[in-house]
Amino acid sequence: MAERRNLLLPDTARWPADTPVIELIDVHKAFGADVVLDGLSLTVETGKTTVVAGQSGSGKSVLLRMMNGLTLPDRGTVKLFGRDLARISERERTALRKRVTMVFQNYALIDSMTVAENIGFPLMQNTRMKRPDIDKLVRELLELLELPHAFDRMPSELSGGMKKRVALARAVITNPEVVLFDEPTTGLDPVMIEFVDNLIIRTQREFAITSVIISHDMASNRRLADTMAVLADGQIVTSGPFRQVMASEHPKVRAFVASAVTERMGRAEGGTPAAEAQAPAWQPAPDPAPPVARVTGLHKRFADNHVLKGIDLTIPEHKITVVIGGSGSGKSVLIKHIIGLLDPTAGVVETLGQDWAKLDGREKQALRGQIGMLFQGAALFDSMTVGENIAFPLTEGQRLRGKQVRERVAEIAEQTSVQGILDRFPAGISNGERKRVGLARALITRPKIMVYDEPTTGQDPIMMQRVDDMIVEASQTFDITSIVISHDMLSTFRIADKIAMIHKGELVAAGTPDELRACPDERVQAFIYAGD
Repeated sequence: MAERRNLLLPDTARWPADTPVIELIDVHKAFGADVVLDGLSLTVETGKTTVVAGQSGSGKSVLLRMMNGLTLPDRGTVKLFGRDLARISERERTALRKRVTMVFQNYALIDSMTVAENIGFPLMQNTRMKRPDIDKLVRELLELLELPHAFDRMPSELSGGMKKRVALARAVITNPEVVLFDEPTTGLDPVMIEFVDNLIIRTQREFAITSVIISHDMASNRRLADTMAVLADGQIVTSGPFRQVMASEHPKVRAFVASAVTERMGRAEGGTPAAEAQAPAWQPAPDPAPPVARVTGLHKRFADNHVLKGIDLTIPEHKITVVIGGSGSGKSVLIKHIIGLLDPTAGVVETLGQDWAKLDGREKQALRGQIGMLFQGAALFDSMTVGENIAFPLTEGQRLRGKQVRERVAEIAEQTSVQGILDRFPAGISNGERKRVGLARALITRPKIMVYDEPTTGQDPIMMQRVDDMIVEASQTFDITSIVISHDMLSTFRIADKIAMIHKGELVAAGTPDELRACPDERVQAFIYAGD
């Protein structure tokens, strides 16, 4: 294969394959009193994939920014293409950055530009290439990434997986030597994660790039990593091949690994699901508990888009039901029917024994008052204290005041373990505390049903387990019915009493975790064990 030249620096020879492209040596970085990196050392081999894992807040994003000189160390050395980034001018650092690109977690696409314009943007801004020549490169990349039809589309018309591919195309169009990936698969379902992983592997080979990937997803890391490094306490506490890291005896690594092994890593030798031997033959049993919600023959159309296609599902009372499925499968639309936010095109939806179609506006509002919701980001009000956030549904919805509200807030805060932070503001609490505050706010109205929308998205494995524990604890403590929308198979099989899988608007399976593992439907097996 002919050597690819960087289109932004066509006269610059590529970095030799036998010399590390990035080196961090005894690097220290603090922001005020907050020590983020404390003597960190790491070598990134040219042409290889280095994955960095660690808990949220461990400093992974700071480390990534150091690799391209956007953040400089307080002490220690960071070398990029052999140059000490702290000892050269900003102009020289800018020139080096033209050999490095980044794929952001949130895509960072420009909404007012088409897909072609987004991908070609680095060349339009930084070269004298003519538009037809840039468009030709864009079309070649879209073919490689299986998106040839997206050339003239806008970002708002794309799914999450498609946006990831467009961001990847934009990152590699200049022929960079290094690509830095910040959580490239966050928010994607297991099948799409595998697809994006394979695209990263293909583009790495096609473009001969060095990849550095920040990732929480261990099944993905196993596929991608030539070297995996674990960041904890400001240092790389272990690094090496994936299997070697997984076998590390370092206590921080053991804690991380124990929380991170997923269903998608659960196949036994020979490619069979590890749990298959213990799982019963496929024959889902009827729900032993009475239903708190029942969906019968549910169809939903939005113009020509037939989103739900004859769904029949029961939600058992006082249990945790997890709804899984790919992006765009119809999970959220189903849940919106169960909580009365959408009217069906056909079929019946009953919640707490009431048919939504037979209720007037006031009756619907009263029924929704018995349903609590916890969104992905907790959605707290930054201008209110934690206590005021928790009290908000009472003061705004039920118009309770004074002592009644204070007593209810104190009670729910203790039950959700946030009693010590009631006077603080959301900006001053951790992600885990934000989740618990959001839960306390949802529970303060004493709902009979709690709905969780992707509660573990973007969380590291240890934080994910804490969120899972919180959901189980709330279900048991408050004796409520829980409905969870999830992409994450580890979380799903850890907490679910019942799992329902939606695929392209159809309910393809519903049953206990063991029943789902034993389900012969290839769509179910592909989703649960994607990538193995």
